[in-house]
Amino acid sequence: MSKANAKVLIIGSGPAGYTAAIYAARAGLKPILFTGGQPGGQLTTTNDVENFPGYPDGINGPQMMIDLQKQAERFGTLVNFGLVTSVDFSSYPLKVTVDEKTEMTAESVIIATGASAKYLGIPSEEKFANKGVSACAVCDGYFYRGKEVAVVGAGDSAAEESTYLSKLVSKVHLIVRREEMRASKIMQQRVLNTPNIEVHWNTETDEVLGDDSGVTGVRVVNNKTGEKKVIPIQGFFLAIGHKPNTDIFRGNLEMDDAGYLKVVPGTTKTNVEGVFAVGDVADKTYRQAITAAGSGCMGALDAEKFLAVKEHALVTH
Repeated sequence: MSKANAKVLIIGSGPAGYTAAIYAARAGLKPILFTGGQPGGQLTTTNDVENFPGYPDGINGPQMMIDLQKQAERFGTLVNFGLVTSVDFSSYPLKVTVDEKTEMTAESVIIATGASAKYLGIPSEEKFANKGVSACAVCDGYFYRGKEVAVVGAGDSAAEESTYLSKLVSKVHLIVRREEMRASKIMQQRVLNTPNIEVHWNTETDEVLGDDSGVTGVRVVNNKTGEKKVIPIQGFFLAIGHKPNTDIFRGNLEMDDAGYLKVVPGTTKTNVEGVFAVGDVADKTYRQAITAAGSGCMGALDAEKFLAVKEHALVTH
C-alpha cells in the first residue's frame, strides 16, 4: 500500500467540495481532493443552471463544475480522480483509503460526498433524464412554465414541490401510491387547497412516455383496480427523497436516522475533531448549489482554524 499525507483532504467534488478546495488552497493548505464516483456531483446531470448568482444567461451544469475545478487547481488544489472506499477516524492523524488500495493520512478531512435523489427504478426515468425527468423542482420548474407536470411522492418534499410548481405551471398531477399522504397536515392542506393540483390516489407510475423532444406523458396504474391510463405531461418530477452518500462513514461519524451527517449547529464540525461535513451530505433542507458552495467555504475556514489552533498548541509545547 502506498502512503501519503495531506493537510486538508477533501472527499467529493460538487460545488461544496470545489469551494472548500478554493478557500483551503488560497489559505496555503495545499488541499488534496478526490472526485468520487461522480466527478462534479449532482450538477453534472443538470443541463441548465439558471439560479446560481453570477451567470445572467445560465450555465451548463457540467461546464460549471469544470470551471470550479479549474479555479480550485489554479490556487494549488491537487485534484485526483479516485473514490474514497473506507475511512478510519478512530485515531489521529485521520486515515482514508482510496480505490481500496492507496492509504493516506490527513490532518483534516472535509466531507462533500453529497446526496443522491431516489428514483423509482424504471428505465424511462434514465432515458428522459434532463429531457423532462427531474428530481429538483426548484432547479428545473422554471422550464415548465404554463405546461402540465407530474410529481411522484407523498411526503413533505412532494407537497412542497407540488405547491412550488403550481405557481409556475398550468397543472400539477400529484401521484400518490396510497390513499393518504405522509406529509404534515399543514402541507397536505396546502396541496388540497391549491386548485391546479390534482391528486391521483392509490396510483403508481408504470412508465414515463416521450419522444425525441422529451417527455410527453406518464402511464399510471391504479393499484386497487389495476386500471391504466395516460396523463399528458411535459415534466416528471421525483420527490421520493434523497439518500446521503454516507455509507463509508458509518461507525466513524454521528448521523441522523436518514444517514445525514450531524454537525454542530452554525458550523461544519462533526463529532470527530478535524472532520468537517459540507453540502448536501449534511443538509437535507435546502440542497441547492449555492448553499452547498457556501457551506464548502465554511468547511475550509473551520479546517483552517482547526489546523492553526493545533499548530499553535504544538509550538507552545
